[in-house]
Order: sequence, then C-alpha cells, then structure tokens
Amino acid sequence: MVQQLSARFQTFEEYLAYDDGTDRLYELFNGELIAVPPESGCNVQIANRLFLTFALRLGTDRVRGHGLELEVRGEPKNRYPDLTLIRDEHVSLLAQRNTIRLTMSPPLLVVEVVSPGELQWQRDYVAKRLQYQDVGIPEYWIVDPQAQTVLVLTLEGDTYTELGTATGEEPVPSRQLSTLDLTPSALFAAGAQ
Repeated sequence: MVQQLSARFQTFEEYLAYDDGTDRLYELFNGELIAVPPESGCNVQIANRLFLTFALRLGTDRVRGHGLELEVRGEPKNRYPDLTLIRDEHVSLLAQRNTIRLTMSPPLLVVEVVSPGELQWQRDYVAKRLQYQDVGIPEYWIVDPQAQTVLVLTLEGDTYTELGTATGEEPVPSRQLSTLDLTPSALFAAGAQ
C-alpha cells in the first residue's frame, strides 16, 4: 500500500527542509510525500552482496546503500537506488545530508534490484532508466532476480546503450568496475539463501 502524507511542497528545497523526526524515506511526487515501502528480504540480500563486493574493491566511503537519495527530474523528483557508487568529491558533500542534488556531479554507477510485479519492472526498466540517463549517470545496472540477469547500461552521449546482459557464469561487464569479478550465479545464489 502506498501511503501519502498531508505535507505539500512547492519546491525541492522545501522538501529538503522538511523533517518529520523519523528516518523514514519519502519520494516527492507532485509536491506530495509518498512513503517508500521496505524492500523484500531477497532484494536486500542481493543488494548487500553487491555492497560488500563493491566495498571490498573500493572501500566503504564510495559505496552507498538504499538510503542515498538522488534528485531527478520528472515524477517522482527523487529516487533511492539500491546501491550507488559515488565520486570522491561526494564523500564530503554528503556529510550533512545523503542527497545528491542536480547541481552536483552525478554518481558513477547506480544499481536497482527489480522487485516482482509489472509495476516494479516498468519503474526500474523504463522510468528510472530515463531519469538516471537524464541526470547523466554513466552506468546503470538492472539486477533482475526473476530473470536471473544483470543488465548493464552505459551512457553514450545522452543515451543509455546496453553494455551487456550477464547470465549464469558470465562476468558482469562494467566500465566503472572493469576488474570486477562477479557473476549472476554468485549474486543470485546469495539472494536465495
């Protein structure tokens, strides 16, 4: 169930100034707050496996989990990727609030783990793809537990193109993490445990 709250905002700055005294995550849609529902246990396990893999390679300062907020154009006006690889410059910029604004350089890579259902598929494969492409994120991974695939999209000019779709024992291709040794089999086995 989607829960809308009564607070109404005219600008993203008004939304950023809002504090309801909780750690709850909200998406800003048409000026209204919509509570972000919790992730499934399977998706959390997959995102955690990726977090650990990335953190071992890059250190924990540059890898952020689901709590990192991205300001985007369109509706909703913000997104919470399951995993984000940030730039060195972001580390100090995010000390006060874990939000990457449109005025900042985009993160290097975002990962979304697709939840079951047509609406979630549309959101990750279509809506978020267009929003992340629009803000210039160089690489976007769509991790699909149902299809057992990892689709890697890279920005070519202003448009995402498919770098590859990894399945089974194929390594996940990545320009941002070119020496990454990760296969969908290992990733989804961790999510199934």
